Amino acid sequence: MRAFSMTRRILSLWLPRLPTDRLRRKPSRSAAPADAAPAGVPWVVVARLANALQIAALDDAAAKAGLDIGLPLANARAICPDLMVFDADPAADAHALESIAAWCDRFTPLVALDAPDGLLLDITGCAHLFGGEALMLQSVSRALTVQGFAVSAAIAGTAVAARTLSRYQHGCIVSVGGEADAVSALPVAALGADPAISHGLRRAGLKTIGEVATRARPEITARFGAAFTSLLEQAQGLRDAPISPRQPLPDYIVEKRFAEPVATDTVIATTLSALASTLVEAMTRHGKGARQLKASFFRSDGAVRAVDVQTGQPVTKAVVIDRLFRERLDAIADPLDPGFGFDLIRLSASQTEIVVQQQRDLDANVHDNDELSALIDRIAARIGGRRVVVHLPRDSHIPEDAAWASSAQQHLVEAAQAAWPARIAGEPPLRPLRLFAHPEPIKVIAEVPDGPPARFRWRRVSHAVVRVEGPERVAMEWWRSDAALLTRDYFRVEDETGLRFWLYRDGLYERELSADEEGESARPNWFMHGLFA
Repeated sequence: MRAFSMTRRILSLWLPRLPTDRLRRKPSRSAAPADAAPAGVPWVVVARLANALQIAALDDAAAKAGLDIGLPLANARAICPDLMVFDADPAADAHALESIAAWCDRFTPLVALDAPDGLLLDITGCAHLFGGEALMLQSVSRALTVQGFAVSAAIAGTAVAARTLSRYQHGCIVSVGGEADAVSALPVAALGADPAISHGLRRAGLKTIGEVATRARPEITARFGAAFTSLLEQAQGLRDAPISPRQPLPDYIVEKRFAEPVATDTVIATTLSALASTLVEAMTRHGKGARQLKASFFRSDGAVRAVDVQTGQPVTKAVVIDRLFRERLDAIADPLDPGFGFDLIRLSASQTEIVVQQQRDLDANVHDNDELSALIDRIAARIGGRRVVVHLPRDSHIPEDAAWASSAQQHLVEAAQAAWPARIAGEPPLRPLRLFAHPEPIKVIAEVPDGPPARFRWRRVSHAVVRVEGPERVAMEWWRSDAALLTRDYFRVEDETGLRFWLYRDGLYERELSADEEGESARPNWFMHGLFA
């Protein structure tokens, strides 16, 4: 845990060519002509604004040709006839930015998105692991450049200051307390405020951040609002605001870095086992166990794979963690693809709980619960936690709402202690063994309007009724719905072959069913809701 008195340090990454860099790294299928384009041909990405196609992004070649963002496409073609044009895809750009952010997790778990083309990394207390802030900035920038992204980076004490400097001074590292001097010569547009505010400041003769800072704060607030004043003070390092990491900070993190990427299953499994032992040792010192674990595999080419497992009870043994991840890795449909190898493997416990000591010598049920919970965890790791469920009673007389399925890992104890309605001795069961999630319509011939069916047809098979029990009338919960819900009359019926069904009539004669033009009550609908053993 970082000390609260430690000075914050923020690394800002700006990817000014993100759309075109993404297209060059992985061209779209519709861009076949661009794949064959000779080197040096300008690329632009266009979007429709104000009923006109305008440049939304461009590469270095297009910038050198005199093109700029916001220029109409017709004017751009006149300047550069051999221009390669692509449609804007904000979703793909956002996905690419998210992938880069996942790769940046190797440097710090506190990575925030600065959409649409930036990232903010809280590197407080971790820069020394990479040789200092200067070497860390160079390492991040060099790695992204190798991956094919143009990047500009800066480090400062606040997110706004780092973001402002990264847009104008690549590689700038501001010393503690030096934010005001570092940003003073930059134009007011570098703050990223509303364009109307920047235009108003320039009309007032305030062209740089330093000139704006010389004005009294009440004067600036009265003219441009308190939000702009706060933004200005954050850029000068006088005020700070927290960033919003894309993922919550795990409770415990252990990791292993490799001088050379590893790709063999044996090394990966051995590394996970060692990390599990280290993680358990750290949690044991605080009397905690893991409920949710995540293994992250960072490839040398920038791709990141993550595998999650959950447990029903706090895990305090490394062998259990190792077994769960082995089950999970063996069961995933898309196995880990090491590519050129993993250079970092991380194991984190995102959810932990205090381990409660229990009496295990006299209570045999405790051992049974532990074995059942361990079995559920292994099954969930193999087929997924959502597929392993328990049923809990719900306070409702509607048959399909009287019980609900929940995760067995999260509600195993509640399921063991649940109180279900007791069966009446000597009486057949009131509810079927198999209850359909959605009642199926059937065609019924009834003896009398309110009587049981004499014959019905279900799934293209006719059944003659020989025995009937009912009706059991169930009124719908009208207070939970604005629509008019019909009353149900349930019957337990048996056909000539001995099969027993649970079906119901939807609606009461002459009370809930509307009459036709001749004054006769409409025929009700019948449904099959379940099957008895």
